[in-house]
Order: sequence, then C-alpha cells, then structure tokens
Amino acid sequence: MQLRPLGQTGLQIAPIVFGGNVFGWTADEKRSFELLDAFVDAGFNAIDTADVYSRWVPGHQGGESETLIGRWLAANPARRRQVLLFTKVGMDMGDEHKGLGTLWIERAVEDSLRRLNTDVIDLYQSHRPDPETPYEETLAAYDRLIKAGKIRAFGCSNFDPRQLAEAQHSAQINDLPAYQTLQPEYNLHDRASYDGALRDLAMKLGLGVIAYYSLASGFLTGKYRTEADLGQSARGGGVKKYLTPRGLRILGALDQVSQRHGTQPAVVALAWLIAREGVTAPIASATSVEQLKSFTAAAELRLGENDRALLDQASAPEKG
Repeated sequence: MQLRPLGQTGLQIAPIVFGGNVFGWTADEKRSFELLDAFVDAGFNAIDTADVYSRWVPGHQGGESETLIGRWLAANPARRRQVLLFTKVGMDMGDEHKGLGTLWIERAVEDSLRRLNTDVIDLYQSHRPDPETPYEETLAAYDRLIKAGKIRAFGCSNFDPRQLAEAQHSAQINDLPAYQTLQPEYNLHDRASYDGALRDLAMKLGLGVIAYYSLASGFLTGKYRTEADLGQSARGGGVKKYLTPRGLRILGALDQVSQRHGTQPAVVALAWLIAREGVTAPIASATSVEQLKSFTAAAELRLGENDRALLDQASAPEKG
C-alpha cells in the first residue's frame, strides 16, 4: 500500500487512519486486538486516539482507548515498529486536568506514554484550542517534548482559520516550531467548516490533514435513510440531523457511484476523501473485521472525474 507524507512531519502514513475512540467503548479488549491486528495486516499503519477516550461512557475516566492499545503492543512488541501512534491532549479529564498549559501537557504526555506502553508518541495533538493559554506556551511545551524525544511531531485539532493563523504567527515571532498537522471534522456531508479558508490555509502551510467523522457518524454508510433506521446502533441518535433533503441527495449520489463500481457507499465516501486535495488521510473506525474490508476497498478505489463531480455537486454546502 502506497504511503503518503503527513505534511512536513517526516511521517509516512497509509491512506486511512484507524479512529481509536471505539477501543474500550464499543469494542472490548479481545475485539480491539482483533481489529488492530487486521488493520496492520492489511497494510495500514496509523492509529489515532486521545487521552479523553472514552470518558463519556458511564464509569470510565478516560484513557481506556490508550490503555487497550498499550496492552496490544505489550502482547505484540514487534507491532510497535509497524504502527504510528497519534494521540491528543487538552480535553477535560476531571479535577481541572485540561487545557494546553505547560504543567498539564507535561503530566498528560507521561500518562499517555505509560498507557500506550511506548517511549515516544509519533504525533501529539492539541485536541481543541485553549483560549486561556497563550499559543507560545503550548508550542514551547511541545518543542521541549520533541527535544526530549517524547514526541516526534505535533499538530492541532478543531482549530478554525483564525486560531490556526494566530498559532502559526505566534510560532514565527517567538522562534518556535509551528503546528505541523490539522485534524478537522470533514466528510461529504460536513464540508462547510473545512472547505474554504481553513482548507486554503492548511494547504498554504503544507500541513498534513487527517479528517475525522469521515463517515458522518455512520450516515454515509447508507444504513440510515429514515427515522425508523436510527435504532440500529448506539450512534443512531446522532444521525437524525442528517436526514434532510440534502443528506438524502448525498446518499443518492453515493448509491449511483457505488453501484457503478460494484461497491458500498462507505467505500465511496472514504475514497472521495482520500482523493480530495487538501486531505492526507481520513480517520475511520470499525467494530468488526468485516467492516475493515471497506478500508482496503476505499484505498484501492479510483474515482473517475464524473464520479467526483457527481459527489461534489450533491454535497455542495447549501447557501444561506
């Protein structure tokens, strides 16, 4: 499988990144190990998680996803040379442990290293902007972590164009390394926040871009077409907002393209992102080895110009 440079980080990643939010949530330890093994055996190499996963589950404290990945690596030490580990910091971990200040980053990175059972994190990301911490404080903390050999590169997630520009300007005037990657919400349905100024800036800066919610919480798989379908999974409630004329129009375009290629809508939705200029790789999750087959199919699918035009037109954000 052909690898892609992740911006200027020096990291080379396969066309799809595994979204590790499912580990310890909708995938138990046994299933998580099966998924990780199958993912790497298929030729993929990057796993994205966060310290806060899966704090939203009753009884969880955060760190469950990182812990399962770490146990998988402990059981399969050779796997560490085959994978790149991406994690994040900044979300509320309880007891005021949150944000992008120096003291919390220095503690949080040690916690993540321990849970992940590794000596170095390949990509450490600001999970969201922290208005209470100057950009230069955060960037200086990451600079020290790189020099200490605890992280290889760092990036940001959920930054808007202004915040990204301000952070990059702060790096420049303070002689600090700048963010190297961006993780925005982006998929065929949710295009408005990335397409335009943010995408233009990311491309201008040469950032590696890994898009999350690549399948719009499962809506772009095509299995949710009416409100009666929403009970099919725990995520169904979050899909109702997509059941609009525009959403159904996007599904119609996915149906046409997937039928043309003899594949599934999810495969086409991921392939559209893989082919999209300004995107290095989408992040996608799976809870079964069968679902993982769509990753390989998407990485291999080559959409034609007519395919892309149909999808672009159906998913164009509505004005007004």
